[in-house]
Amino acid sequence: MKIQIINGPNLNLLGKRETSIYGSQSFDEFFEELKKRFPDTELHYYQSNVEGELVNKLHEVGFSFDGIVINAGAYTHTSVAIHDAIGAIKTRVVEVHISNIHARETFRHTSLITSKCAGMLTGFGMEGYAMAINYLLN
Repeated sequence: MKIQIINGPNLNLLGKRETSIYGSQSFDEFFEELKKRFPDTELHYYQSNVEGELVNKLHEVGFSFDGIVINAGAYTHTSVAIHDAIGAIKTRVVEVHISNIHARETFRHTSLITSKCAGMLTGFGMEGYAMAINYLLN
């Protein structure tokens, strides 16, 4: 099984950025843990701060991979383009947020992409990615 993890803007700063919210581990370190936890799954990781590049990645893998885990970061709340890209592809997508978006600023309470995703995990820290992978595998 092939699963693509896609992270959006500022998530390249995990481990350095607002550690009280996001923790002190980089995503690259966590990705190595995920590969060990799911040795029979072909995991791929992509991160971009650019909305169009995220759309391009969804198009690229959205017809050939078995699942996608996306944390669109701030684009979650603003991007009709990512919403439409998820709606246009065949691969199931699970939305993940490290922090609980409903316990933060009001503008973060609305996700424009959830309606096109199989589900959303929010507030479970990095473990949300593993939970999403488990869902896709089952």
